[in-house]
Amino acid sequence: MRRTARYADEGAGRGPRRYLFRHPSQVVVAAFATAILIGTLLLLLPWARSGGGSAPVVDALFTATSAVCVTGLVTVDTPTYWTPFGQGVILLLIQVGGFGIMTMASLLGLVVARRMGLRTRLTAAAETKSLGIGDVRSVLVGVAKVSILFEVITAVLLAGRFWVAYDESPGRAAYLGVFHAVSAFNNAGFALYSDSLMGFVTDPWICVPIAVAVIFGGLGFPVVLELRRQLAPRAWSLHTKMTVTMTGVLLVLGTLFTTASEWSNPATLGSLDAPGRVLAGFFHAVMTRTAGFNSVDVGSMNEGTWLGSIVLMFIGGGSAGTAGGIKVTTFVVLFFVIYAEVRGEKVVNAFDRQIDARVQRQALTVALLAVGAVVSATLVIMEMTDFVLGEVLFEVTSAFGTVGLSTGITADLPAAGQLLLAGLMFLGRLGPITLVSALALRERQALHRLPEGRPIIG
Repeated sequence: MRRTARYADEGAGRGPRRYLFRHPSQVVVAAFATAILIGTLLLLLPWARSGGGSAPVVDALFTATSAVCVTGLVTVDTPTYWTPFGQGVILLLIQVGGFGIMTMASLLGLVVARRMGLRTRLTAAAETKSLGIGDVRSVLVGVAKVSILFEVITAVLLAGRFWVAYDESPGRAAYLGVFHAVSAFNNAGFALYSDSLMGFVTDPWICVPIAVAVIFGGLGFPVVLELRRQLAPRAWSLHTKMTVTMTGVLLVLGTLFTTASEWSNPATLGSLDAPGRVLAGFFHAVMTRTAGFNSVDVGSMNEGTWLGSIVLMFIGGGSAGTAGGIKVTTFVVLFFVIYAEVRGEKVVNAFDRQIDARVQRQALTVALLAVGAVVSATLVIMEMTDFVLGEVLFEVTSAFGTVGLSTGITADLPAAGQLLLAGLMFLGRLGPITLVSALALRERQALHRLPEGRPIIG
């Protein structure tokens, strides 16, 4: 009989061992909390802040949380408030947060698979075609290669543009290229310009490489690896089909909606020529996937555009990647659940596959808990401030979705409100992963069944 790890050493005379973290999700939460703590302490050092003196604890904690959770919301101006040392700390935290979340999500998937039966493990490995049950080392190497590849290519393109077109010195251009490349692929949205990327709104050589890095970083590691191995859509796993299809749909719809909604707004797209408006609309649609760069003034957008952006930020990007939100696969599963119910079908089918009932319940759980978190935080902040609903809801959704786009009210919130947003960033970054993994590992066999009941719905 095989013994569990808890009692592995009991027969060796050392007695039962007690582990501090018995659940994989606890390890993930503890690791990210530790990274935030270390980042906060580093940003509190006097030489991390421009002008001398230590940064306030709330600003250091908020910035560290935003960097580790790859969000991009800030309470202070990154290029002027932090020294090169402080900016380097932020860059390191972004890289750790982005690479760590992909690695941990992948390893967590492997841990979950190993805890299931053999039949389930083989089915999961065959279905995903990305996260197998074998060599963990190959998974880690794959994550590292994907991250480095996209970051290096993006950094080279950006550095060349900064050097040639904007008269930056080679060293400065390289620094700008690396910082924004890492921030883009990890969907962080931190920029070394006070107005983010508004100065490059019509420059495709800056906006397009950053947008591409954001898109691929937001697809998720399993999808990127599968696309590298197999370009034929027919051979894709269900997860990849869902992620790629819905990502394309949301990008197209988001671009059309933003461009049309802001076309005549002189404070955003109205002052640009037609190609510039389309580029700016596309860039904003990509950033709502969850990177916080902005090439136009978000605070000057129409309230209708805010609402559309809130929906996109809430959905987010792909699973097991650098994006936040409830994830596109969650949204797609819920869509097909509604579609099946409207058609009167007893099972839920999507892309030539039947969706398991447990997956449907997990998607519903994640979505409803996310709605509860966003609504609750919005009510609390509205009670403590005089900001209108649209501004607060936008900021809260941006924090929960780890987006980083802002209407400009983050720095004006009281300390309690900023700490609440920091908590939302942490929850939004780790909540879906830890929740789904916990649900996957808590499967229990019921010993009895109760009589069915049919309450009135609607």
